[in-house]
Amino acid sequence: MRSFLGKDILSLKDFERPDFFRIFEAAAELEPIARERRNTDLLATKTLVTAFYQPSTRTRLAHEAAMHRLGGHVTGFSDAKMTRAGDWYQESIKDTVKMLEYYGDVIVMRHFQQGAPAEAAKWASVPVINAGDGWGEHPTQVLTDLYTVQNEMGTIDGLNFLCIGDMRMRTMHSLSYALTQFDAKVFYVSPPEMSLTDDFKKELDAKNLQYEEADHVADVIDQADVIYMEPVVQPDYTKARQEASDDKSLTPANYQVTRELLAEKGRTDSIILHSLPRMDELPPDVDGTRHARYWEEAFNGVVMRMALLALVLGAME
Repeated sequence: MRSFLGKDILSLKDFERPDFFRIFEAAAELEPIARERRNTDLLATKTLVTAFYQPSTRTRLAHEAAMHRLGGHVTGFSDAKMTRAGDWYQESIKDTVKMLEYYGDVIVMRHFQQGAPAEAAKWASVPVINAGDGWGEHPTQVLTDLYTVQNEMGTIDGLNFLCIGDMRMRTMHSLSYALTQFDAKVFYVSPPEMSLTDDFKKELDAKNLQYEEADHVADVIDQADVIYMEPVVQPDYTKARQEASDDKSLTPANYQVTRELLAEKGRTDSIILHSLPRMDELPPDVDGTRHARYWEEAFNGVVMRMALLALVLGAME
């Protein structure tokens, strides 16, 4: 098991099985702090720099809340257009990061360009955490998701995951890479134009992931222990910002999970995860069912970022 001290968190592609459990252990140790809504001084001498080139609610605020819970400080930007990195100058990632590294001890970056956080890590003398890069990956979200599954189900091994949505999504990439380290099976359901690419399938095949593709949620939901959802109606993640149009389309029924479908065909003990925000693929009346775990998932997002920050900054080993 590797040490996370000073390490970048960029991708789950190269994570090994013990790495996940070490992070889960750290999260479990820190969870009471967040549960009791109190702060500590574990990172009182450290500063987090946020560099968000795309909109974010949960990911940015969860990192900031995590740093505050650990007694640390936060600076940074949530709108690149209000900085020289996003205005007329369009300052390069190298130049921006070479500046940001002097302002704090760890950089959390979300960017619309796939690979941008990895590019930042080449130039930064402090750890860089990928908070989502275009259609690339979203490692901290998926670590949160798997920690939630581990807590709720007691295991990840032996479970069937039903992934519904756009398979180009960064969460779907990170989740798929992560599950290659567990004895799990994945069912993918997506519109044809959003399905797994041939290149990605080759990667999953090389890593021996057990998976199947299906056309309709109703065909496989009875086999799912974990229902993992993302919208099929969404913005272009290769853009810094995209406003909604008035004619925003609706989600076809075969990519929705409704209260009725869960009652008719779902497993009684299955759980639903959704990184949010949602559209009509997951109606609000599902919130009151025993399957919903996305609010616990949101809470765990703070706990997971606490664990990652404590590990990469050396407060835990």
